Amino acid sequence: MDSKSPPADPQPENSISPAKSKDFLTHLEIYLAKRDGVDKLLKISRYATKIVIASTVLDHSPPLTARLKSFESSVGVSRKAFRLGKFIQDVNALRAAASHSTSHSHLNFLLSAVAYGGEGLYFFLEQFVWLGKSGLIDKRHLPALQKLSAWFEFIGYFGSVSLKVIELRKIDEEERCLASTVDLTLLRGINGGDEMEKLRKLKEKKTMKRLSVVQDLADGLMAFADIRDGGGSLSSPLVLSSAGMLSAVISTHKNWISC
Repeated sequence: MDSKSPPADPQPENSISPAKSKDFLTHLEIYLAKRDGVDKLLKISRYATKIVIASTVLDHSPPLTARLKSFESSVGVSRKAFRLGKFIQDVNALRAAASHSTSHSHLNFLLSAVAYGGEGLYFFLEQFVWLGKSGLIDKRHLPALQKLSAWFEFIGYFGSVSLKVIELRKIDEEERCLASTVDLTLLRGINGGDEMEKLRKLKEKKTMKRLSVVQDLADGLMAFADIRDGGGSLSSPLVLSSAGMLSAVISTHKNWISC
């Protein structure tokens, strides 16, 4: 999961149209100035490397394979450094969800608590995993920390996907109502430009929300594999690496167009 804004949308997906006034290099500068921007590029680098390692491309080149494994491990540790203090965004998101909670939104608040609480605890524990991998904490504690971190990550994705499914249902209902309004307006011969623009933006939002669900499912699969220590038919290195790359591309796209 990426940065979230409560109560029902764990990720910043509303700003779905890029600023057309920015040229590519200006846009890239703004993107790379953000923590998530650099993190997602590292994520793409890491999972692209893992895909190459998991394939049979380098079976006859052990030295290169060893260098790629070292690079992948180094990038993985670097990504953890970008998560320092990131749990605070989930604390604030949970506080905001609580302040917006009403008697008719108990389910949303419960799922928000699962999503933000799970992800927040995951990011909090990842700080200690990073310290362990960096050598400051005794590495004997790493297996337990990583297993607990994976559990909280998986729980967070469960809440996040549930919230987004609810949000998608609301968007579907709103889209149907708006489409009916547009059709009625056109039948009456009235210019429905405003309604058509709202419908277009709503469809874009729906597409981004669906992509976000796919991303969370891919990340959830990897978290589940970590919980099971790589066991299961869906836990082959190539499958998990491909899931990681899919998640990385989607999150990079979302962060790019939100700049």
